Amino acid sequence: MAQAIRLAKQGLRTTHPNPRVGCVLVKDGQVIGSGFHKVAGEGHAEVNALANAAADVTGSTAYVTLEPCSHQGKTPPCADALIKAGVACVVFGMQDPNPEVAGRGLAKLRDAGIEVIGPVLETECRALNPGFIKRMEEGLPFVRVKLAMSLDGRTAMESGESQWITGPEARLDVQRLRAQSSAIVTGIGSVIMDDPSMTVRIDAQDQLCKPDQVRQPLRVIMDTALSVPPEAKILYPTNQVCVFFDEEEAEPEHVALLTQKGVALRPLPLGEDGRLDLVEAMGQLADEGINEVLVETGAELAGAFLLAGLVDELVVYMAPKLLGSEARPLLRLPIENMAEAVNLDLVDVRKIGADLKLVYVPNYDDEEDDA
Repeated sequence: MAQAIRLAKQGLRTTHPNPRVGCVLVKDGQVIGSGFHKVAGEGHAEVNALANAAADVTGSTAYVTLEPCSHQGKTPPCADALIKAGVACVVFGMQDPNPEVAGRGLAKLRDAGIEVIGPVLETECRALNPGFIKRMEEGLPFVRVKLAMSLDGRTAMESGESQWITGPEARLDVQRLRAQSSAIVTGIGSVIMDDPSMTVRIDAQDQLCKPDQVRQPLRVIMDTALSVPPEAKILYPTNQVCVFFDEEEAEPEHVALLTQKGVALRPLPLGEDGRLDLVEAMGQLADEGINEVLVETGAELAGAFLLAGLVDELVVYMAPKLLGSEARPLLRLPIENMAEAVNLDLVDVRKIGADLKLVYVPNYDDEEDDA
């Protein structure tokens, strides 16, 4: 199963909106075939493993990280392929959270006389697909907020100057986060201040490449008044960007101009705080098959995601710099006393170049208990 997990990771940046899955076929104590799911619409892991088998698979055991599918989608059911091939046993890592599968694949295998064992290494298998699992179980994508700060918790000078707080190694790591994401979300303030492209510029081998040579995530702008400049870099190519906005605040002429350019404009209701409803926005993205969202934005919007309870993971790159008390803070949170503090669990820390990468998981349960 560990080998199947390693195989699944080869699809880390390419399987969207499908899950990452790996499969290993074993017969008489020897691996005779292996495969992973690479791109949606192409062969699933089990089918690829069967196709790559170097020997007769009859009587073999299939180790697969996710329950084999039982429904007809863009490709035939994997459970049927395993049955037809004569596989004797299937060891699975986790049950599929997709309601179209949800145990049906395992039941079909058992009905065909195939021994089914599992779940095995379930925690590790679930870690392959946090976005797919959350989308299936909660109707929301997995939201990862990326922040870069100085040692004293500052993200930019008072003037807004922020390039570059972190070193080149950390910036390359951000490219990896972008590459595995289904969508990148930013705010209009960041667009106007920095005019970013928000594109992926590394390939599957971590080599720098041109943006048109790799799969690009959907780029999403939160822009209440629809003030994004029509020449902003992030808008091009237009078929890979969408803008959430408030219809009542937008100028009709600007709506017409951006629509003419092919930009996807999405009206969104305002929440109780008078801002765009982030929960509704994330729900709409999930409905479109968006599994993982990377939020790269300023203190205001990053704080709003946190307050909305939408953040699943906080990735902080900390540079060995001091920017001083006048520099801009990491997050804007309307917290007045210690009881309102946002509790975080540190799940990973490592050095990247001269910087530290800190990965936190917000502990919303603690806040509910305190309430």
